[in-house]
Amino acid sequence: MEGLTVLIVGSGGREHALSIGLEKSHSVESIHAAPGNAGTAMIGTNHPIEASDIEGLVNLAREISADLVVIGPEGPLVGGISDRLREMSIPCFGPHSEGAMLEGSKTHAKRLMKKLHIPTGDMSRLDANSDVVGFLEQNPPPWVVKRDVLAAGKGVVVTSEMAEAERFIEDSIEKDGFVIVEEFLEGEEASLLVIMDESGYVCLPPSQDHKRAWNGDKGPNTGGMGAYAPAPIVTPSVHSRVLDEIVEPMHHYLRNQQQPYRGVLYVGLMVDSDGSPSVVEFNVRFGDPETQVTIPLIESDLGELLLAAAEGNLSSLDPVFSGLSSATVVLASEGYPVSSNAGREILGADVIIDEGLSRGYVNFAGARIQDGVLISSGGRVLAATGIAPELAQAVDVAYQIIESISLEGSHFRTDIGHRALPPKD
Repeated sequence: MEGLTVLIVGSGGREHALSIGLEKSHSVESIHAAPGNAGTAMIGTNHPIEASDIEGLVNLAREISADLVVIGPEGPLVGGISDRLREMSIPCFGPHSEGAMLEGSKTHAKRLMKKLHIPTGDMSRLDANSDVVGFLEQNPPPWVVKRDVLAAGKGVVVTSEMAEAERFIEDSIEKDGFVIVEEFLEGEEASLLVIMDESGYVCLPPSQDHKRAWNGDKGPNTGGMGAYAPAPIVTPSVHSRVLDEIVEPMHHYLRNQQQPYRGVLYVGLMVDSDGSPSVVEFNVRFGDPETQVTIPLIESDLGELLLAAAEGNLSSLDPVFSGLSSATVVLASEGYPVSSNAGREILGADVIIDEGLSRGYVNFAGARIQDGVLISSGGRVLAATGIAPELAQAVDVAYQIIESISLEGSHFRTDIGHRALPPKD
């Protein structure tokens, strides 16, 4: 297998990370991205087609004779882009629309988990006829309130403040007609990305995201301010339980549907003090920024791996991982996550570290090139990624890079990896 033409759909740091991995693949000849960003433009060809334009993307895949289409965001998956591509006999890495409902509907995902006896928290559904105050009074805080819509990872509030919970519930009911309140799960979060098809599955190294905006896991939820892998909270025994109690029953179910699941299943985990894992949520695509720290740890040919899953032949491969550690630190624009300031020049983002087994580089997200100048175009602008034999080294590399970059008003967390590393003096 060689000479693959690959189309990546999306415009974030995840898509740039995938393009970096595919560029290193001997099987891949050319890379296209739609709409892409500054990073994907440096590697391949960007096309001005939004991820929501399913017919436009299908036509583009045909025009460039794509051998593989890799879907980054969840929106087009829920919208049925995989179904359309497969109708055209174009291999697609990403589940069909029915499989994508695992992320498209939290209610559906919860009901399926209960049916399969997969450990997860209980769920209540509130609507305009519900006694919101009475419900909150009867169920002790903290409350986990979620909109049952695609909200880019930000349609959730976790709070012990009744006024905040009540306000979010009522606003969500007004917008969507209903809202979900989930049982609060104690423990430490982790993520497991599982590439799967009907023939088998491959688990990437477990990772941990940092969702809160500020140090110490404080402040509002974001799309993710950094991540690292492997996450020590997922010990060998925890990993074994995750496979037995979560991945295996999900894979058995998904492989036996009329349209088997082909893509990646993102398992958002909560691991309690006893090492018992529960599912917080499923996503049907690579996480962001988890992709930035897991893809670099794959030593095997990424193009071959994704194509095998897209064609239902994953079991024919035996992927190899490096055994290294990785960390990524997100640089966000002024005002993020409430707002963002676009159009500001980014300086120093061309820095690369390459010192034996330690290396580092920039993953672009909300950034584009305008008249030859690199400028910000979104909330999460870029991320500095470090790879090294030890996690502490990878974190140091990432911070060396992030501190060399200048963007007016930007901010980043200075404690990425804090749960896995000893406190600094």
